[in-house]
Amino acid sequence: MTVELKPETERLVHEELQSGHVHTVDELIIEGVQALREKLKGAQTQAAPRKLKMNLAQFLLESLLRGSGLRLDRQKDYPRPVDL
Repeated sequence: MTVELKPETERLVHEELQSGHVHTVDELIIEGVQALREKLKGAQTQAAPRKLKMNLAQFLLESLLRGSGLRLDRQKDYPRPVDL
């Protein structure tokens, strides 16, 4: 498989090889992928705690629509007239 790298990426790879942190490009890629997986795994376990469910009144009070003048009064529904 052929992989093309941007010049900056290639420079970073060469720097890591020369510093001795890794000995091969494969080792660098494997360590990078493992580090990414650890980071993603940690982010999933540190997810924000779930909020308690709220009722409709609480939701509307905390809504962005609060104070907007939106009327939520229900119109009275009268029965239709029926001819007998």
